[in-house]
Amino acid sequence: MNNYAFIDSQNLNLSIRQQGWKLDFKRFRIYLQQKHNVTKAFLFIGYISSNQRLYDTLQSFGYILIFKPTMKISTGEVKGNVDSELVLNAITEISNYNKAIIVAGDGDYACLVEYLLKQNKLEKLIIPDINKYSFLLTKFLKHAVFMNNLRNKLENKKRQALP
Repeated sequence: MNNYAFIDSQNLNLSIRQQGWKLDFKRFRIYLQQKHNVTKAFLFIGYISSNQRLYDTLQSFGYILIFKPTMKISTGEVKGNVDSELVLNAITEISNYNKAIIVAGDGDYACLVEYLLKQNKLEKLIIPDINKYSFLLTKFLKHAVFMNNLRNKLENKKRQALP
């Protein structure tokens, strides 16, 4: 199988950290390859120039980074909404993969998941947190895997996480 993963990095990272653990991105990439036959893993991420070391590390693990420009909002928080880029990329690449793995718990992806199902192109929906995801995804739960159950396999147990 030639499957592609489309990963909302902020949704994934924040959801995992809110559960009290850190994701080992290297182990996650291996998991995607071994469990879901992922040949390409697109990681959609906001671009901040000071994070170049992080980006280099993620690329060395085998992720293809798709950057979204970021902006500071009034609270001082940096935002880089990647939803539309992820959906567009999944659709424009559809003829290049057998099945897609969508990694997010955001309801904005419900239309993409539904479309992929109708096209027989959905392998799995990987939702980071069983306790916190959009109700819009509930109709796809028979196609879902929750990462809470993967903590033992994918937790970064080192003191040093990604840069």
